[in-house]
Amino acid sequence: MSGLSYLINALAGRDRLSDLDSELIVGLPHRSRVFAKGSQLVVEHSRPGESCLITGGLAAREVYLSDGSRQISALHVPGDFVDLHAFLLKLMDHSVVAITECEAIFVPHSDLLRVCEASSHLTRLFWLSTVIDGAIQRAWIASMGRRSPAAHISHLLCEMYLRLKVVGLVENDTFDLPIAQYDLADMMGLSVVHVSRTLKDLRQTRTFTWENGRVHVHDFDSLAKVADFDPTYLNLIQEPR
Repeated sequence: MSGLSYLINALAGRDRLSDLDSELIVGLPHRSRVFAKGSQLVVEHSRPGESCLITGGLAAREVYLSDGSRQISALHVPGDFVDLHAFLLKLMDHSVVAITECEAIFVPHSDLLRVCEASSHLTRLFWLSTVIDGAIQRAWIASMGRRSPAAHISHLLCEMYLRLKVVGLVENDTFDLPIAQYDLADMMGLSVVHVSRTLKDLRQTRTFTWENGRVHVHDFDSLAKVADFDPTYLNLIQEPR
């Protein structure tokens, strides 16, 4: 599957795309790059003239405090533009880092503007993707502030299962999630020890298996019950936009 196909799948999971919409996306000029784990795709305080689309691996938004501590505030999968908002904000207030080896393509803002002028429908769908980013952020804040560590991790697994499924990266209820425990700790605002202990407890529920970077969801409904998971915020409903 080509990198832009993941974007098409992500958008088509929320609304029908016309032939013109798909042609405009496939025809977007872009450059491709591969990033080693830990490399920055987008740099804080930069002024990007391109928008970055993940086409392989996982990337994360990260914010560093002056004492060197880090908070991961979002996780991005293939099909996600990580910085469409920079098209309007211009100046990046955070960085985006490869949390695994990561592939990405960069689309000039001038070409995104051209596509938006050619299709008001795609304009709305690109806008929708940034709105969903905001909805995911709210869900993450709620998890960090109010969910137990077990519910928080379960919620993340439910979310990743559905986000990867819509772009075609879940097979037989199994998907790649090769993230280190220290990265997971920085997503949850917990220590690595606490995360390790929570994962050990969750494995006893037998709702999922997470080994060698692969997650197999054995019982999504039970996992969702532990997480108190409501997928509404992901907007995985195909309807006119």
